[in-house]
Order: sequence, then C-alpha cells, then structure tokens
Amino acid sequence: MERPRDANSIQQLNVLNERFKQWRNWSGFWVLGLCNNFAYVVMLSAAQDILKKQQFDNNTILNPITLAVEFNGVNNSNGTYYDCNSLSTAAVLLADILPTLIIKLSAPLFIQKVPYGFRILFCVIMATASFLIVSFSTAVWISIIGVIFASTSSGFGELSFLSLTVFYKREVLAAWGSGTGGAGVAAALLYSGLAQVGISPQVTLLTMLIVPFTMLNSYFFLLVPPPSFPQWKRRESDDGIDTSEERERLMNGSQEEQETCNQVIEDRSSGLLTLSEKLHVFKGLMPFIAALGLVYYAEYFINQGLMELLYFRKFFLSHAEQYRWYQTIYQVGVFVSRSSLWCVKIRKLWVLGLLQVLNAVLLLLEVRYQFLPSAWFVFGIIFLEGLLGGTAYINTFYFISKEITSTHTAAGRNLPAASASCGTNVAVHIQSGQYSI
Repeated sequence: MERPRDANSIQQLNVLNERFKQWRNWSGFWVLGLCNNFAYVVMLSAAQDILKKQQFDNNTILNPITLAVEFNGVNNSNGTYYDCNSLSTAAVLLADILPTLIIKLSAPLFIQKVPYGFRILFCVIMATASFLIVSFSTAVWISIIGVIFASTSSGFGELSFLSLTVFYKREVLAAWGSGTGGAGVAAALLYSGLAQVGISPQVTLLTMLIVPFTMLNSYFFLLVPPPSFPQWKRRESDDGIDTSEERERLMNGSQEEQETCNQVIEDRSSGLLTLSEKLHVFKGLMPFIAALGLVYYAEYFINQGLMELLYFRKFFLSHAEQYRWYQTIYQVGVFVSRSSLWCVKIRKLWVLGLLQVLNAVLLLLEVRYQFLPSAWFVFGIIFLEGLLGGTAYINTFYFISKEITSTHTAAGRNLPAASASCGTNVAVHIQSGQYSI
C-alpha cells in the first residue's frame, strides 16, 4: 500500500518541480527583457542632460542646443514657437538607433557561431561600459560612444534572447515582451524620480549599474536551460534545436509520431539553413515584417520628430514637464500592450500599421495648425500610439512562432527585430532633417 502513495508523492513532486521551473523561466525572461531594453531607453535622456552641461546654458531642458523656429502660417495669436534639435541631439539619436540596425541586419550571418554564454557576457559588458562612459564623459563625442555601447548591447541582446526562446515553451515569449515594455516605464520613472529629488545625472547612471548585474544573474542563475543547451560551446545548428515543446510531443505521441519527429530533428541537426531556405522564410514572413516596420516608422516619427513640438503654453505643465509626461504615457501604453498577449491576439497587423500612420498624420497636423484645445487630447493619442506599437511588436513574434516550422524559428524571430530597426532608422533620418523645412 505504500508504493502507490510513494508513486503519487513522486508524481506530485514532479508536477511542483515543473511548475517551479516554468515560473523561473517566465520570470527570467521577463527580467531579461527589462534589463536588455533598460539602458537603451534611459541612455538618450541621460545623454541629453549631460550634453546640456557640456554645452552652454539655455532655457530649454529638453535639448542641449535650442533654436526657436517659427513655422510659416503658425497662428501668431498665441505666440507659439518650436524648439528644434540641433546636430548634437540628432547625433545622439542616431547613435542610439543606427548601431542596433546594423547589428540586427548583420548579426544573423554570424551570431549562430557564438555560444549563448559569450553573447550574454558581451551584452553585460557593453551595457556596463555605456553607463560608465556617459557618467564620466567630458565631451560630446565621449557621450556619443557611450550611447553607441548601449545601443549595441540592446540590439545584440534582443537577437540573442529571441533566439533563446526557442529552447523553452512559447509562454516565455510573452514574458520577454512584457519585460521589454516594463523597461520603458521603469527607466522613465526611475531616472525622472532620481533627477526630481536632486540627484545628478552622473550619480543616477552609476546607480543603474545594478541593471547589467541583474541581467547576468537572471540568465545564469534564474533560467533553467534544457540539458542539451549549448551554453559555452558552438552548436552546428542553432536553428535546428530540440525544443521543450517537441520533447513533450515525443513523450506523449505514438511510436510513429516519435519516429517522424526524430527524423525531423535528425534532418535539422545536419546543418544551418541554406540561402534559399532563408529567402523562403523571409518571403513567408514578409507581411508581418512589413507591417511591423510601418508601425515603428510612424511611432518613432512621432516620438523623435513631433513630441517636443507639441507644446501647449496655457497648460498647467511646463514645456519640459509636458514632454516628460508624453514619454511616460507612451511607455505605459507599450507596457500594457506588450503584456496583453495573454488575453488579446491580433493577426491583422496591417490595421495596426495604418492606425499608427493616422496617429502620426494627426499629430503632424496639430504641430502645423494647433487645433487641439488641450494637452489632454495629445496624452490620449500618445497612449494609443504606445498601445499600437507594443501590440504590433508582441503579436508579430507570437504569430511568427506559430506560422513557421521549428526548423526556421530561430532565424525567423530575428527578422522582425531588423524590420523594426529599419523603420525606426528611416524615421530618425527624416526627423533629423525635418526642422530645416
């Protein structure tokens, strides 16, 4: 009579261990998403504050060098003017975006040759260096280098962690997306909060050195990798891996299914995808990739080209406070939408792209004609912008994971990241020259 009880106890213990392992993996990917995007989100604002001290004093908090430009046809009755970024801030913006784009376009050609352990160490080192360099910088070009390091860490980390998700159950993808959304809110609130109480940007950035250390601990001590996980050694095929979901199907399926799955895994392990196979994957994912690129183009055109021009003089918040709340509300929208995969899934991503373009057009018209009566309307539009951007991001990766076979999962999940960076980079280049119009 004791053996059945022992068997039941062992079974219950196994169930508890499995749930605990799932909780660790979910929490680990959430923290990794938070830490990976943290430096990327906070670095631009921090660099602007430090650049302001390195240039000359001015009355505008948002930009190191400010030009008062009056658009032709602006309603002169309210005396509104626009603060436009000069070359220094534009250079910081490009330094925050361009390295990520280059990495996401080039890294898929070689990243599978680098073991995951070394990838994570590289990201941690780059993020740590970015905080230190910008904290102690004494010139514009030094701060730019620090921003480049932060962008490099974020871009390389995103590719690595998205590829890493194929070793785990699909639920960790939602955890990653939620963590990346939480990074924006946490970074904005923490940096603004510390600055609000009078702590200098240098001390604030040094305090944030705990973020790369947290990433390191989350990866090596919180995640529970499968036994065959290639931590410190190169694997012949990073795209052909035996995922946890496949192992469950092997355990629960019939003998015929097991033989079929074993044959698939054996075929996949023979080598990397050929060029024609990669092109086939790209062609199949093109609708998702193009839609996400459109969303990010419109999104960053708003964030980097229009937000600082949306100033309501008769509102109870100052220009700097309005801009700060625009950014915070946007990040809240991103966090909410990237955490919504549990209850809402949207496959028609083109609808999100068109809505985001409408947001950009509406705010561009507001900058030109100033027809909205209050900043409250802009708050609502920017919150919707964050919702659309976050929803497009997380749903793109989710449906890609369902659309393509496991053979192409690791390669396929890197393509949307590159698409988003392309859209962002195009918007940044347009933003850099739009104030000369």
